[in-house]
Amino acid sequence: MSVLRFLRNVALSLALAAAVAVLPGPAGAMQPVERGASSCLTPEAQGPAAAARGGSGGDTRPVSGSEQRAIDRQTRALLRQKGISAAKAATTGATVPVYIHKMLSASGAGDVTDAQIKAQLAELNQDFAGGENRRDADQTGFSFVLAGVDAYYNDSWHLDHSSSNYRKLTRLGGKDALNIWLVDFKYLGIATFPWDYAKAPGIDGIRVHWGSLPGGPIANYDEGKTATHEAGHWFGLFHTFQGGCTATNDEVSDTPAQASPTTGCPLGRDSCPDLPGLDPIHNYMDYSYDSCYDQFTPGQGDRMSTMWAAYRA
Repeated sequence: MSVLRFLRNVALSLALAAAVAVLPGPAGAMQPVERGASSCLTPEAQGPAAAARGGSGGDTRPVSGSEQRAIDRQTRALLRQKGISAAKAATTGATVPVYIHKMLSASGAGDVTDAQIKAQLAELNQDFAGGENRRDADQTGFSFVLAGVDAYYNDSWHLDHSSSNYRKLTRLGGKDALNIWLVDFKYLGIATFPWDYAKAPGIDGIRVHWGSLPGGPIANYDEGKTATHEAGHWFGLFHTFQGGCTATNDEVSDTPAQASPTTGCPLGRDSCPDLPGLDPIHNYMDYSYDSCYDQFTPGQGDRMSTMWAAYRA
């Protein structure tokens, strides 16, 4: 075990005695640590939620139209500072290290198998490579490699309480590393944006309901595409319904404007009838069922690449 990992574990123990880590050892072996004291689980933690995408507060922090414009100006300024043209930025790709953090209850609830983690990485790689819709989906140029898996036994963290604290204590890697915390909460997922990394690097990443991984128990959301959706935000994409029926919308020209999020897979839905195109219900950045999702557009691929070049490269 590295000195850095040892010091991290010491900090965790001092911060909250109930939290206990299981960390990878040599050659990927798992080294169990004795579990600490626990508190009672709330009723909703006993099993997967009847989940839908978003929630009362959405799955990202809100971004107003004025802030969108400010982010655009900041992005252009950062690219100029780096000497990267807009055309070059839009073609940037990368292999992204992924750290999976299993935030388990004290009794081990919310665990996922190695096979599920492998399947989740395969799903991310398929989706970002345009593998589900070879005709329309973009090959974004981003791929994912598993960099590490750890587990923490703590009822509070398992339910996503004190999330800013536990993320700061457990996050690994730099600004180019995707940290995924698997928790049990009323959402399917929550993500941070790349332009927020500089102000709050310790909480950067995505939180995903453990039951949404491939083979999970949440009906209609059990193919691993929640992580794809949240990773899209982490790369800098807005929802396809950002801004509603406006020209600005999500700032991607090839995703038609959309008044409100989708539920299910309503073919032919047109919530902005006065603007071109049907609602992009098959887009990973809508709120459709997993089975309905099959694409990022070329415009979304360009935006992700641009944001990567500005904020994460």
